[in-house]
Amino acid sequence: MDPQAFFWRTMAGELPPPRAFQTLGGRIVHADAEAGTVEATFQATEALANPMGHVQGGFLAAMLDDTLGPALAATLARGQFAPTLQLSVTFLRPAKTGLLQGTGRVVRRGREVCHLAGELRQDGEVVASALATALVRQAGP
Repeated sequence: MDPQAFFWRTMAGELPPPRAFQTLGGRIVHADAEAGTVEATFQATEALANPMGHVQGGFLAAMLDDTLGPALAATLARGQFAPTLQLSVTFLRPAKTGLLQGTGRVVRRGREVCHLAGELRQDGEVVASALATALVRQAGP
């Protein structure tokens, strides 16, 4: 773990979480850099609901992206970042407004290309799952 890396500085409260993560009501509850895993929660408000009163799928996809990304970010060194190249989401059941739990993991981390997977649960049931590919990059000077 690099204590100077953006993810860990955010976890320590030295930097604010990304605005999109805040908008989704996100909170990282556990991160394990060695295992490449993250557990997060999201508080979905009525502002994220579709006309049927369920959480709109695009917001669920964003929650998954904001779970998988931190699982990889927890493993990055200072000055590295890892944009998502591809995100594939499967919606399994409608999500209600309220609390959702996300789990994300690094399936395979190469030097540059990384494969990620995760789930979003509500009331113990998986509402959506995702697979992603990200690319580790070094920030400029």
